[in-house]
Amino acid sequence: MADDNEYKRLAEAALFASGRALGEDELARIMGVGSIGYVNRIMDMLIKDIASRDTSLTIRRIGGTYVLEVKSDYAKRVSELSGAPDITKPSLRILAYISKNEPLMQSALIKAFGSSAYEHIKELSEKGFVHTMRAGRTKTIETTNKFKEYFDI
Repeated sequence: MADDNEYKRLAEAALFASGRALGEDELARIMGVGSIGYVNRIMDMLIKDIASRDTSLTIRRIGGTYVLEVKSDYAKRVSELSGAPDITKPSLRILAYISKNEPLMQSALIKAFGSSAYEHIKELSEKGFVHTMRAGRTKTIETTNKFKEYFDI
């Protein structure tokens, strides 16, 4: 059985190797533990450990996921080295429009952007940035807490 420090190193390695946000369930599986509460406790300790180091990296919790990131002071200087963004440019434009006009009827969004917006809404919904609710023959679209946390709003 591994100790807390071994679990922290494993979680840090998993976040680094994946290059993406990892959910509590996924981290629990990787660590081989059955308690989400224990995973969160390990991640809280890891976040504090990394914050106490003199490093350019940080770990953020976004909803039920954790992501290893470059601190904002360094991100701008190295952003050209990173891969594709988490969100496509057209979806990002639609997300900005939604956040400015929320709550927004899907029909109004389709009228403004055309039928291709359906795919972008699907992408944003799958990534947890927007939530849709049925409203008659259309849907109401709103941003989520993950959106606010991700963009530091």
